[in-house]
Amino acid sequence: MEMIEVFRTNVNDRAQANMIIDRIHKQYSFYKANFDLQDCDRILRVKSSTGQVHSPSLIGILNDFGFQGEILPDIVPFYYKAG
Repeated sequence: MEMIEVFRTNVNDRAQANMIIDRIHKQYSFYKANFDLQDCDRILRVKSSTGQVHSPSLIGILNDFGFQGEILPDIVPFYYKAG
């Protein structure tokens, strides 16, 4: 079962993002990671092919590079239909 975790970060440089992605892929060969630096939250998206994504470790990697990260909560829109 695949799992995807999405993080809000303060990474704003493509070269730094690439170094972080390289470290994630070396440490977790079964993860696929990418950044969306155009998004206002500078998203780090990590997909695990084996199940759980270990979020504290990924936040630790960001911290090792001098950045911050936090999990973006899943927001499911609620639609109310009257009548």
